[in-house]
Amino acid sequence: MPQYERSFQPGGTFFFTVVTNFRKPLFKSPAARRLLGDVLRSVKVVKPFENIAMVLLPDHLHCLWQLPENDSDYSMRWKMIKGRFTKAWLAGGGKETGRSHVRIRRAERGVWQRRFWEHTVRDEEELGRILDYIHYNPVKHGHVRCPHDWPFSSFVECVQKGWYQEDWACCCDRQAEVPTWCVDMKEIAGE
Repeated sequence: MPQYERSFQPGGTFFFTVVTNFRKPLFKSPAARRLLGDVLRSVKVVKPFENIAMVLLPDHLHCLWQLPENDSDYSMRWKMIKGRFTKAWLAGGGKETGRSHVRIRRAERGVWQRRFWEHTVRDEEELGRILDYIHYNPVKHGHVRCPHDWPFSSFVECVQKGWYQEDWACCCDRQAEVPTWCVDMKEIAGE
């Protein structure tokens, strides 16, 4: 069985990839998107974190969090998020995917993949690359042609903060070349 090592850096900045079970396109549903937002906000109340950037795709999400000083417990936050979402989703009539014998034996539901991918951000340069990866992800997966066209992303907020130009990585008018760094980020993103 593989050994998973998590990096625990109090007050650290972390990049996460979280995937639905069997990559079911759960977040095509407006109800699922709303519920996830509600759950993220509710968990933030009891276990604070700063959500620096995020993108929600049909079957997975990427986000970049800054944890409070002297706190490195992102695992508990994800446990709460996944657990609360699953409970509310199923109680509201949402469906789950099939479950393996192991999942059934462990009383685990078929909504999320069992684990999540985490990466500790080491410096400002890496932070920038990860922000770019997050915001380019809908283009990479073929959902839109330009980052500004994807409504389930923090891209517009980041433009408003001055972190990006509105036409960053845009090819609407063939203004920009498609970034070549996307392949380099696969290992960090867990995709």
